[in-house]
Amino acid sequence: MNLVPRTLALLRGDPRADRVVPPTGFTAHLTVFTAAAMAFLAVFALALSLASARLADRWGEALAQSATIRISAPADQLAVQTAAVLRVLEETPGVVSARQLDDAEQARLLEPFFGPDLPIGSLPLPRLVEVVEGRPGYDGEGLRLRLRAEAPGAVLDDHSRWRRPLVAAAERLNRLGLAAIGLISLAMAAMITLAANAALSANAQVIGVLRLVGARDAYVARAFVRRFTLRALAGAAAGTGAGMAAVALLPPAGEGAGFLTGLGFRGAGWLAPLLIPPVAGVVAFWATRAAAFRALREVT
Repeated sequence: MNLVPRTLALLRGDPRADRVVPPTGFTAHLTVFTAAAMAFLAVFALALSLASARLADRWGEALAQSATIRISAPADQLAVQTAAVLRVLEETPGVVSARQLDDAEQARLLEPFFGPDLPIGSLPLPRLVEVVEGRPGYDGEGLRLRLRAEAPGAVLDDHSRWRRPLVAAAERLNRLGLAAIGLISLAMAAMITLAANAALSANAQVIGVLRLVGARDAYVARAFVRRFTLRALAGAAAGTGAGMAAVALLPPAGEGAGFLTGLGFRGAGWLAPLLIPPVAGVVAFWATRAAAFRALREVT
C-alpha cells in the first residue's frame, strides 16, 4: 500500500513548496487554536460517552440481580406471611439469598423522604424482603403465583420498571457523547476550511506566479495540506493533553458517588483520547485538500 510512503512524504514535505504557505499569521493561530479547543472538548465528550456506557452496565447488572418483596398484611398476619415468604424463597431455584430488612434499614430507606425522626415503630409499614438473584435466575411469574397462594399480602418487585428507564437514559447519554464527537469533528473541519481558504486567498498572487513558472495545482495544494495538517496535529495534541489532565483532576468515584464524580477514564480507557490527534489530522488533511483544490480552481 502507498499509505506509509505518502504519510512520510507528507511529514517530510518540500521546503520550496512550504514557502507558499505563510508560517505565521491569523490562519496559523486559528488552525492551532481550533484544533486544540475541539480536541479538549472531544476528550470530555469521550469521557461522557464511556462513563455513560459504564453506568448503563452497572445499573443493569445491579438492578437485574436484586429484587424486593413487599409484604402488606394485618398486624396479626404479618409475621406469619413474612416467614412464609422466606420459606418460599429458600425453596426457589435461582435465588441466592433472601433476608428481611429490619426497622433501622427501612428507616434509612425512608429518611431522604421523611427525615431522620420518622417514628417507624408506630407506623403500619409493610415488611420488606431483599432478594438476591443468581444465574440463570429465577422464574418471576412462577414465584409470583406461589407467593400469591402462600402469602397473599406479598408483592414481588423485580425492579424492571426502574431498570429500563435508567439503562435507557445512560445509553442515550452514551450516544449523545458520540454524536458530540461527530459534531466537534465537523466544526473543526469547517474552521480549518475557512483558515485554508483565507490563506489561499492571501497568497493568490504568489500562486499565480508559481503557475506561470510551471507549478501544478497539486504541488501548491500539497504544501497547504501538509502545513495545515501538522498545525491541526500539534493543536489537537495540546488540547488532548490539557483535556486528559482536566479529567484526571475530577473527583474520583467513591462508594456513594454520583454520576459526575465517575466522569473519567478507567484502565485502558485512558488510551482512547490518544486517538483524537490522529483523527484531527485526518480531518484537517481532507478538509484542507478539498478547500485547496476548490480555491485553486477559483484563483486566476
